[in-house]
Amino acid sequence: MSTSSSVWALVPAAGVGSRMASCHPKQYLMLRDKPVIRHTLERLAQLDMLAGIYVGISASDQYWEEIMADVDAINDKPVRAYVGGRERADTVLNGLAALARVAGDSDRVLVHDAARPCVRTEDINELVLRVGTQADGGLLALPVADTVKRAGADQRCTETVPRDGLWRALTPQFFPISHLRAALKTALERGESITDEASAMELAGFAPQLVIGHSDNIKITHPEDLRMAGFYLDMQERLT
Repeated sequence: MSTSSSVWALVPAAGVGSRMASCHPKQYLMLRDKPVIRHTLERLAQLDMLAGIYVGISASDQYWEEIMADVDAINDKPVRAYVGGRERADTVLNGLAALARVAGDSDRVLVHDAARPCVRTEDINELVLRVGTQADGGLLALPVADTVKRAGADQRCTETVPRDGLWRALTPQFFPISHLRAALKTALERGESITDEASAMELAGFAPQLVIGHSDNIKITHPEDLRMAGFYLDMQERLT
């Protein structure tokens, strides 16, 4: 059991990515010279404050062992796989239970999408710095810049939604392990719809801090997103 406060990363990667129209889950598709998830893990492993990375995979995963064979750490950060659940919230909750066996009572967790390989380490550092040890936690996000429309069943505009105060949630999302675990457990028991970790915390009465991230922190969801992610990685390398 840790005796001081540590930061861990948890990466839910048990999804199948059906919208990619691929026989491989999106986290295992090749991006430049390696699978998407390998880019993501290497980006997280650059964080000095990180104690380790836990990755939630499907019980029927056929790719993890091949990709991560003989790799138990990246940049000296331990990498551990665990079995996820049916939905994202179940996978995260399983990971928090695994973390609870090694983490201290005051430890915190960065929950990050496996399919966000372009996240900038400076953005994560800013998130951790801004949120600190606040019980409410926080997340990277972007203010909505486009005009937002509400559509009817036939995909015709029914309303223009005021964008004042609207943000797009990104990841990582950063919370005390104990608070997030309790919030997710309660929300799932009540049958609540949990779209991200912040939504569970909100239902539990917390008000997570929004921290502006960069727009290149895209989530690979559609086939064209792979090409865009490759472009962003190239541009980030040129800036370093």
